[in-house]
Amino acid sequence: MPQTPSATWPDTRPAPFGRCAAAMITPFTADGSLDLPGTQRLATHLVDRGGCDTLVLSGTTGESPTTSDEEKAAVVRAVAEAVGDRATVVAGVGTADTRHSVALARDAEKAGADGLLVVTPYYSRPTQEAITHHLRTVADATDVPVMLYDIPARTGKGTALTADSLRRLAEHPRILGVKDCSFDLLTSGLVMAETDLAYYSGSDETHLPLLAIGASGVVSTVANVAGRQVRGVLDAFAAGDPATAAARHRALLPLVDAVMNEVSGTVAVKALFRAAGLPGGPVRGPLLDADEALTARLATVLQAALRSDRVTDSKG
Repeated sequence: MPQTPSATWPDTRPAPFGRCAAAMITPFTADGSLDLPGTQRLATHLVDRGGCDTLVLSGTTGESPTTSDEEKAAVVRAVAEAVGDRATVVAGVGTADTRHSVALARDAEKAGADGLLVVTPYYSRPTQEAITHHLRTVADATDVPVMLYDIPARTGKGTALTADSLRRLAEHPRILGVKDCSFDLLTSGLVMAETDLAYYSGSDETHLPLLAIGASGVVSTVANVAGRQVRGVLDAFAAGDPATAAARHRALLPLVDAVMNEVSGTVAVKALFRAAGLPGGPVRGPLLDADEALTARLATVLQAALRSDRVTDSKG
């Protein structure tokens, strides 16, 4: 796994999965099949031009509910080949079925993943003990480091990882981090204070607040289309310039609002990529592609965010 320098980072917490991760979309061709050349082109773009040192594949943004096991493994192989040691490749392998998650984890390891993203199991409403057992079982299945994915808004309120569960999971030698979409700064802060888990903000609006209490980095949907701007928040914070970090964070918020709240992040990113001539293609059902009017609104907000970021930098 590539090593990320942390000498200038204001906190001493490790970053086993990099600092700036894009929650990458999965490109499809016009007929809806997997676009592996486009996947490699996009991965290279996000790393070499987008400022991302990590790519998270087959997460929610990557349409994991609608891609097959074979497609997921093929995406990992393609991206690992495209980016080499220039970025960390993290594969989403979480499902509501422990056996299925174990199988996906082993497939991802064979395909070349540097890390695994494992969401808490959903729909079945397991207890905290059952959730902890599920996550440990997946972590036991390979030699690959694991990032837990805590997103109760999608998996159900009862699946939110408690501080006690996170403390227990932190004892596992391969569970090294958390993608935190819990919006629970109290629990996150307590766990960061009491464990060595590397926290990653998984919701773009919480990037700077979580960094301020000790997070190691971010997993960002908006980084697909504004990676350098997302990276700019991290860089300013790492340089000990919280005022610039805050200004850059605020400059991105209208884009975050448009991408994540007006429509799903996947739909928004693919619409913007189509407009820019980048790989993406259509979404798979049950999602629906953005129409021309929505695409135009998203493009306007994106351009405003990029202009605002340049103005912020010129004042810094």
